[in-house]
Amino acid sequence: MNRRDSLKALGLLAAGTAAVFTNNACNTKDSKLAEATSHPDKLPGVQEFEYERTNKLYEETFFTDHEMATITVLADIIIPKDDKSPSASEVGVPAFIEFIVKDLPDHKLPMRGGLKWLDVYSLNKFNNAFVQCSPDEQIAIVEEIAYPSKAKPEVAQGVSFFNRMRDLTASGFYTTKEGIADLGYAGNRPGVWTGVPPEILKEHGFEVS
Repeated sequence: MNRRDSLKALGLLAAGTAAVFTNNACNTKDSKLAEATSHPDKLPGVQEFEYERTNKLYEETFFTDHEMATITVLADIIIPKDDKSPSASEVGVPAFIEFIVKDLPDHKLPMRGGLKWLDVYSLNKFNNAFVQCSPDEQIAIVEEIAYPSKAKPEVAQGVSFFNRMRDLTASGFYTTKEGIADLGYAGNRPGVWTGVPPEILKEHGFEVS
């Protein structure tokens, strides 16, 4: 949540239950989400059984359209678009989360339970499912569960869910080329040796010409 200073001013378009995910997934075959959900190429060193298992996971569906819509809204609240980088959904983070939850099944129950908790809490608080709440209402709920040290005991399940959601979102975003660029990570670069600095030579009694 600290990545963007503009979180409180964030404006998200109100979305229907499935519209957010469906529209992102169906824009064009060149969209980031389409790329994220396509079968990957077989990389060197990957055994055949591993490649087959990965492809099988891509073919399976775990989250419902409504759950994916909620994940998409949350991911873009956590990492919204700014003047430097795209939003989480624009680089395929919802599809990444769908895959990781299938790949690591221990995420399944906490994620599905957390999404259900979020909708029940939203219904009780604003008489709408989370994705159907206004942007201000969505942010109000997120701010109740985004800061564990400040959260009230009655939203403990929401805090646990949001911690997981935030971790998955960050993992998905910062392993894309856009996320790496956002961090400013340049990787290893060859250095240029120009000799011992003059001040060091002088400190050790060497003449500096």
